Amino acid sequence: MKKRSVIFFDIDGTLLTDEKELPSKTKEAIFKLKEYGHEVAIATGRAPFMFENLRKELDINTYVSYNGQYVVLNGEVLYTNPLRIPPLENLTEMALGNNHPVVFMDHEDMKANVPEHDYIKESIDTLKINHFPTHDPHYYKGRDLYQTLLFCPEGEEKQYEQEFLDFDFVRWHPVSVDILPKGGSKAKGIEKIVEKLGFAPENQYAFGDGLNDMEMLSTVKNSVAMGNAHEKVKSVAKYVTTSVDDNGISHGLQMVGLL
Repeated sequence: MKKRSVIFFDIDGTLLTDEKELPSKTKEAIFKLKEYGHEVAIATGRAPFMFENLRKELDINTYVSYNGQYVVLNGEVLYTNPLRIPPLENLTEMALGNNHPVVFMDHEDMKANVPEHDYIKESIDTLKINHFPTHDPHYYKGRDLYQTLLFCPEGEEKQYEQEFLDFDFVRWHPVSVDILPKGGSKAKGIEKIVEKLGFAPENQYAFGDGLNDMEMLSTVKNSVAMGNAHEKVKSVAKYVTTSVDDNGISHGLQMVGLL
């Protein structure tokens, strides 16, 4: 039996299929890990309110959300890294002028700066969550925001990247980009958890598939890219498993000797 380890799982394309379903073999594998005494955690770009049901279903209380900006250990907030508001105000103004809507996000909710827009609907719908941003253009005032979504076609984010050096821009949909604090990543959030729990590098594992998983998979010693992962992502991972639809999680856990 492997020494007690901590395993971080991305959600979309890793734990969940494109249809946002949790394969039964994956669920089984997660509970097996817990049975063996391992620490199981989530590392996602999603907001905490976007995967509450999944946490309940898998009984997971430790997670890195917002790509590392809001980190919870055993149900307690361990670390937060909010966006700087003055440059965000300027970005929002510029985006309004370009007819690029934005959605402000804190740990509890998300609000759009425009009443409605096709891009918002098109991209949020793909997440299949029962949560749609309502309109509040001043939601950024007087609260910590951990991520903002900018809605624009591919390539059009370049003007914002050049202008706003406080932020990182990570595309997750053909018409939507995550805006994060500069240098924030899942890897940083994971670091906070493993520091606290004291796991040695060889007892740390991570599974992912998207571009926002690259720092995590190139930092965590035992990294596994899903078979459905982006080629760039596969190139930084130590292992590549089968796709999420083809029991990628249980296969990968067997491959690294955890199951």
